[in-house]
Amino acid sequence: MTSPPISELTDRARDIFRRVVEEYIDSGQPVGSKTLAADTGIDLSPASIRSVLADLESLGLLAAPHTSAGRMPTDAGLRIFVDGMMRVAEPSPEERAQIEARMSESGPVEQALQQTSALLSELSGAAGMVMVPPREQRLSQFSLVPLGQGRALAVLVGEDGGVENRVIELDVNAPGSLEAASNYISARLAGRTLAEASQAMRAEINAGQSQLDDASRDLVTRGLAVWSEDAGKRPVLIVRGASNLLDEAAMGDIERVRSLLDDLENKQSVSALLESAQDADATRIFIGSENRLFGLSGSSVIASPYRDIEGRVVGVLGVIGPTRLNYARVVPMIDLTARSLGRALGKLTV
Repeated sequence: MTSPPISELTDRARDIFRRVVEEYIDSGQPVGSKTLAADTGIDLSPASIRSVLADLESLGLLAAPHTSAGRMPTDAGLRIFVDGMMRVAEPSPEERAQIEARMSESGPVEQALQQTSALLSELSGAAGMVMVPPREQRLSQFSLVPLGQGRALAVLVGEDGGVENRVIELDVNAPGSLEAASNYISARLAGRTLAEASQAMRAEINAGQSQLDDASRDLVTRGLAVWSEDAGKRPVLIVRGASNLLDEAAMGDIERVRSLLDDLENKQSVSALLESAQDADATRIFIGSENRLFGLSGSSVIASPYRDIEGRVVGVLGVIGPTRLNYARVVPMIDLTARSLGRALGKLTV
């Protein structure tokens, strides 16, 4: 059933609906007619209120989880509330100061992204998420560390400070060859992407211009190959504050929470959802069953792209939590954080 636009509701129905949603978001509990009747802003008897609640339920905007319980907004009801009734609460001066202070800290980009995810979690009371889209980063340093038993650890350091490790198999233990291969790669990859470095080194080796022995040349090929298979294909997703999802209200529906935590473990699917917000002009809100990924867990995602100083989208940040998220407070907070992170990226070390 398609829910009616908010303009088709009477003033009385719209007022009661708004109060039900706001009370539910605040308490996490269904709202009954007695609670509404006690509100000095509503001049109606409990019987009249119950009649309006029944009408709103028949329209698909409210639902009663139990026969004798009050009502709570459906996903469709929350969508109507968010799009047409929500009163946005701008971040407080204290929250603005906290966001700006966290974003002004120096350090590598990877650290800033982790701090941003943790900050979103702290401010929203939900789980914070920051995603960097798939990209080939430029490289800074490479080393091959012997592990013994015919194995070595290939360590790749990006210009943004990110570090990735891979274990490679060796035909023989040759510490001298490992050092020679490490030095050879590091000398030629600075400022290049993996693809650029690989192409340049292979061309040099094939032309017989390198001074490497056979074992070292083989290690160069192996060391680069462990990244060549997936370079630039995997988004980086940082999630902080998942424990916030285990609040008192959530524990009453432990299966839903377990489903949500399982969803968060599947970072590839979560990244796909966030990627859909990359081209948005403003913060996007995905409510409950509106998105297939979190439909079963009954969760909402609020996400916004963040841009570099040149205005290019470089990633997406946001929060995930129960559908009773305080949208009016979280939406502007995420928007401010996205803008602050974008400005900070141009000042951070790489």
